[in-house]
Amino acid sequence: MPPVSPELISPRSPRVSAARRLAKRNFRSKERLFLAEGPQAVREAAAHEATLVELFTTVEAAERYADIVAEARAAGARVHLADEQVIADISTTVTPQGLVGVCRFVDTPFEEILAARPRLVAVLAHVRDPGNAGTVLRCADAAGAEAVVLTDASVDLYNPKAVRASVGSLFHLPVAVGVPVERAVAGLQEAGVRILAADGAGDRDLDDELDKGSMGGPTAWVFGNEAWGLPEETRALADAVVRVPIHGKAESLNLATAAAVCLYASARAQRASGGCRSVTES
Repeated sequence: MPPVSPELISPRSPRVSAARRLAKRNFRSKERLFLAEGPQAVREAAAHEATLVELFTTVEAAERYADIVAEARAAGARVHLADEQVIADISTTVTPQGLVGVCRFVDTPFEEILAARPRLVAVLAHVRDPGNAGTVLRCADAAGAEAVVLTDASVDLYNPKAVRASVGSLFHLPVAVGVPVERAVAGLQEAGVRILAADGAGDRDLDDELDKGSMGGPTAWVFGNEAWGLPEETRALADAVVRVPIHGKAESLNLATAAAVCLYASARAQRASGGCRSVTES
């Protein structure tokens, strides 16, 4: 690939101004573009077909991550050298890592998710914290889920904090956004997926469900708001309301931890006949 141009892009460039505006949701929605920051996110974006549009990089980062810059160029992205102040202006992090990508939206229509007949799905209902949303997406990816659904009352998938917290998982599995919770539940049930609402006051215990062998089928977990959980009308839509047992003295689990426990429980049950892949395997 030809080398990156040695000319630094001007802080007053329209390209810099356009990228800077993507920190705001209304501009992201209008342009259907978002920011991916840091080497891991940019690498994943470059590998995701037709996603990475532009890459802003410092000279130092371009040298340190020459392979990522080459991947970005090979993916058709425009690469701009920028000084540290430009990167700081575009970035939403306190300590930028020198790489900021501009990416096209990657969400998937809910109907396509249903047509794929998924076996494990995470549904985020009324989840408002972008860090939690991104972390649950990462947990779902790690557990082998085949889709994530964000309801219309949940946080913006492309919030920079959500993108960072997903650590690249945003580019790994289908994610539907803006789906009314009633539609999400009904559609998944019609697709043969059992709906389990995760709630600390659930009348069923996760350990008991595993012991009974009832967790091996297609399953969607519905996770609620960080502060007040799931409203009664949402719990009523589920096939069962399940609590994660607290065996020690902790008052509760946070959303991301509870989601990891639930998703891995389903993943383990669904893979029982073949065993689990160790996280230490390469």
